Amino acid sequence: MNTPLLVQPLTGIRGYLVPMSCADLGETTQFFIERLGFRIDAIFPADNPRTAILSGANLTLRLGVGLTGGVTKLDVQCDDETQLGGETRSLIAPNGVEIRLVAAEPRMKEPVNRQELVLSRVQDGVHWTVGRAGLRYRDLLPNRHGGAFIASHIRILEGGPVPDYVHFHKIRFQMIFCRKGWVRLVYEGQGEPFVLNAGDCVLQPPTIRHRVLESSAGAEVIEIGTPAEHITMADHDMTLPTPVLDVDREFDGQRFVRYEKQRASWAPWRHDGFVASDTGIGEATKGLAGVRVVRPNAPTFVHQQQHASDFCFFFVLSGTTTVLQGEDAYELAADDSITIPGEMPYCFTRCSADLELLEVTLPANPVLSANA
Repeated sequence: MNTPLLVQPLTGIRGYLVPMSCADLGETTQFFIERLGFRIDAIFPADNPRTAILSGANLTLRLGVGLTGGVTKLDVQCDDETQLGGETRSLIAPNGVEIRLVAAEPRMKEPVNRQELVLSRVQDGVHWTVGRAGLRYRDLLPNRHGGAFIASHIRILEGGPVPDYVHFHKIRFQMIFCRKGWVRLVYEGQGEPFVLNAGDCVLQPPTIRHRVLESSAGAEVIEIGTPAEHITMADHDMTLPTPVLDVDREFDGQRFVRYEKQRASWAPWRHDGFVASDTGIGEATKGLAGVRVVRPNAPTFVHQQQHASDFCFFFVLSGTTTVLQGEDAYELAADDSITIPGEMPYCFTRCSADLELLEVTLPANPVLSANA
């Protein structure tokens, strides 16, 4: 007979017991008390104890003499999992159980940057995958520079509330550019929720708590981050918005930035014949990264240029252009992108009057050389 599926959560749950066998109850109990900070909740029978209930760090153990089927390994989350000395990250309890110390918050990986020229064009076919909170992801950098960078075109299919939660990222750099529609967001220390409209951009400093609240149907954003495989941590204790406004606060050396298209100002770009609107991310990251919106303002002359940078990415927001790289010509239109390695000569030509590019570079101002 099939057991009916429970559709309602169980009530009255106080905790979960982890069974563990031992031969010497007293010695094993003392180990968990003295080394791992547990306490005794119950022990029985009084005249010849064979079972002890211990609790600590949100875990309850049931130690039993001769118990069958108990755990043989136990992972313990620590703020410093190397505190036993040297590289040792485990110890053996008197009952033979291996206690493995693991980081309570996983560390950020820093892979080696393997740059390459990457072209992502809509006409070549677009594949969207389902990611966190039901968002659709288009990967603009499939090999991810060896894991050093990620570039994603993200789409929210349905409008309304987004099933998100307060969280933060362990990351070196992360920015969000609103491509289409709008997204309503809230950030730690930045006041009330606000709307990120098409053409707007934010810098999300490492560890800043935030939450996506709602969006328009079909909203799209471009997200750039390093490293590619970064860690997202939930914060169940923080409520947003926070009561204290602290717009100048630094998070791992970076300040939050909100760039609004309607307030944009324009200045000559580093390439002749173009102007750029700087988002302020270069200053807020102390030169780590730069994000700009770029437009042509004069006939473009073919000047091969190259940069000294870890990452140089262009996304076509509107219009068309051709990127020349040596004898190769790459035609780009709206929603196409190109990632150009450092030291590789390139230039833009045949730019339409309505061309607009999103540029992301690390560092903020790459050193350039130019040749006519």
